[in-house]
Amino acid sequence: MIDRGRKNILGVWVNALDYEAAVKTIITAAHERKRMAVSALAVHGVMTGVLDEIHRYRLNHLDMILPDGQPVRWALNLLYKTALPDRVCGPTTMLLVCEHAAKEGLPIYLYGSKPSVLEDLSRNLCTHFPNLIIAGSQPSRFRQVSSEEKKEIVQEIRQSGAAITFVGLGCPRQEVWAYEYADELSMPLMAVGAAFDFHAGTLSKAPEFLAQIGLEWFYRLLQEPKRLWKRYMFLNPLYIWLFTLQALKLRNFESLEGTPPVQEMRYG
Repeated sequence: MIDRGRKNILGVWVNALDYEAAVKTIITAAHERKRMAVSALAVHGVMTGVLDEIHRYRLNHLDMILPDGQPVRWALNLLYKTALPDRVCGPTTMLLVCEHAAKEGLPIYLYGSKPSVLEDLSRNLCTHFPNLIIAGSQPSRFRQVSSEEKKEIVQEIRQSGAAITFVGLGCPRQEVWAYEYADELSMPLMAVGAAFDFHAGTLSKAPEFLAQIGLEWFYRLLQEPKRLWKRYMFLNPLYIWLFTLQALKLRNFESLEGTPPVQEMRYG
């Protein structure tokens, strides 16, 4: 098990750890009914914090950020000699957490996406893990919610008896959600993005050989070019440039904690 603590990547604090350490920490928090806001960030997720100081504050006040994506793992290994053997992919972490939750009787809750995706996701998870307890699910409202609606969402998740909530709202909305709901839900909140679609079977995951060489983004670009081309064509080169500045100590990112939000976004 590897856990080297939190490390600064372009001003965003990422946990340098492996799958075993991540899953153990999440499952322990679930048993203890302890607050834990978690996300798994690849280059795009890190860059959302780099380019928005308010969102950077949110990310840096999550309890755990997994190094999802080889370029993030490479950055940790090059800058901090963390010797991480692999990235910690959000969708894979979700399955590992579900496996432990099924064995240890920890009910889960699914928040986000569309009703049809949640239906397929629930069925596939229960087929894969027959003892898994899905305490409830709730689709995204695809808009900001009122303070009263937020209370209703919190109450429904609490009353479900869930010990872990998976959040699939897409980046950066899911990270905002985890940040804003963490203090009101005493359990791990895991922002897992496309994992809902992957495990529901509505979106195909990149072949592992592409993921290992850091080209998972290219596979996703081929799947959704109109939606993703700006994200990858702009953010990937900028990430490389800023990482080079950090590695050569030509720019200091250590003090970039971000700016606290003055009001909630309340995504739903």
